[in-house]
Amino acid sequence: MSSATPTPTGRRVRRLPLTGVLRLGRPSDIWFKPALSAVVSAAPPNLTLLFLGRLDLAMYTMAGSLCALYAHNRPYAARARALAWVVLGMVGGLALALVTASLTTDPVVLVTVGALMAAVQKALCDATRIGPPGNVILTFISSASLFAPQTLGQVPAHVALAVAAGVWSWLVGMAPGLLRPHGPERRATARALNAAAAHAATGGTGDGHARTRAAAAAAVQAAWQTLLSTGARSATRRALERLVVRAEVALAAPADTDPGLLRTWARQVRGTGPVPQAGETAEAADELLGVDAEISAPRRPWRSLLGPLAPIAVRTALGCALAGYASLALGIGRPYWALVTAASLYQANLTLTWSRGIQRVVGNLAGVLVFGAVVPLAHSSGLALVLLCLAFNFGAEALIGRNYWLGSVCVTPLALLIIEFAGHHEPGELITERAVDTLVGALVGFVAAVAVTNRRAGDRIEHALTAVDRARERVARLLTEERPAPAALESARRGLASALVDLRATVDAASGEWWQRPLPQERVVLAEQSAHRTLAAAIRRQGPHAPATSTDVTTEDLRP
Repeated sequence: MSSATPTPTGRRVRRLPLTGVLRLGRPSDIWFKPALSAVVSAAPPNLTLLFLGRLDLAMYTMAGSLCALYAHNRPYAARARALAWVVLGMVGGLALALVTASLTTDPVVLVTVGALMAAVQKALCDATRIGPPGNVILTFISSASLFAPQTLGQVPAHVALAVAAGVWSWLVGMAPGLLRPHGPERRATARALNAAAAHAATGGTGDGHARTRAAAAAAVQAAWQTLLSTGARSATRRALERLVVRAEVALAAPADTDPGLLRTWARQVRGTGPVPQAGETAEAADELLGVDAEISAPRRPWRSLLGPLAPIAVRTALGCALAGYASLALGIGRPYWALVTAASLYQANLTLTWSRGIQRVVGNLAGVLVFGAVVPLAHSSGLALVLLCLAFNFGAEALIGRNYWLGSVCVTPLALLIIEFAGHHEPGELITERAVDTLVGALVGFVAAVAVTNRRAGDRIEHALTAVDRARERVARLLTEERPAPAALESARRGLASALVDLRATVDAASGEWWQRPLPQERVVLAEQSAHRTLAAAIRRQGPHAPATSTDVTTEDLRP
């Protein structure tokens, strides 16, 4: 452990940001994939129901269709499993909500059940790292279903509709694999190469050095996680692994790396041609032996349910329940809108939750105005209603990557139009209720987030620092051996890299808490610097440019 002077233990209040919250970012490099998948998944069920004159059942097919929004960054072997679990989770939540709705119409009970379901959905989505859109879609469907008039006899047929649409969504999500079976792995590798090139361009110095290194380390770690979840290690995957190794070498020696070469490889990887060869050496092959050790290492993602996710789950349950109760107290007929608004706020820390709240309010208020403009067209025919829903579905996924509020401008009219499937409603009433519920949900949800503080954020930083120190010491011990086992050294090095990424994520999450003791920033910096030196020594020892018998490890490389 570092001997740095401890930081004071007094608590401080962070300022919540107001500027930059609504600033638009760059769109995702695959923004069109979830957008097109949403349309292709929803169009056949909705058009079929339109032909049969049963658009009132579209809410149930939409539950399955929306599953197509998930897992677009995952390799197809992993995507197949993830989408299957999403469909099961969606159908399970829908079934529970429909059964509850058929047994009671007490709005207080329904809100309570919806809040508990939202907390479970939030915890499971975060623990499994399912990715966008996370728990919000699941909570929206289950909460809305709680307030849908229902009898027990209708539940099996309605659930069957969701299952059928969910199976179709699974097929839609897997279909691109027929044309580009290694597309997700290629994209993840290209991101790692581009991030490493950005870091190499700094030469390891300058104001942006720490920022580019952290971004590159996260991209490399994400690339390894993608490659390790692909299943069989094909020739293409091995070639991609060698490129990720080169990205790691760039992290260790940015001044000796050609950023242009890394960017060229990234462009070639993104294409459909052969994967560029980074060089087949005995040392690179030795490094890749550790991948097998990584694959066989035990993984326990559910442990996170009892750690960092517990405060967020409690925030979600409390905030959603209070938001729903407040909506009921105001006499609004759809309290699940306030509940879903609260559920959508909760992020890794309070600062991000505050930002999401502002984005949600701005996007929803703009969205209700859009709904008011298009609702006459939606009332003109069933076909117009279906086509508008498809258009807003596409727009939401195309825009939400630039900023959450921009996507909400499309999500809000989409949610209101889905209500129109069951019959026409007074537009002014819907607009008023949605606007009020948005404000209530955002306000009450944020108050709950302030009340349920993440008191153990500092403790988790201590645990993360300890994990980095232990991982670094393991690598250092192996480096002192004359001929360490390649698989053992690679597994230890990757464990250290993973611990560093986890430390940075833990610090970032804790840094956004509003009321907390000061963070041990100096110790964090020293731990990262020491780990970076040890990683560099390990990469030089086993990297593709180092002699097989290289033992050029110095005390400076290994000292804490």
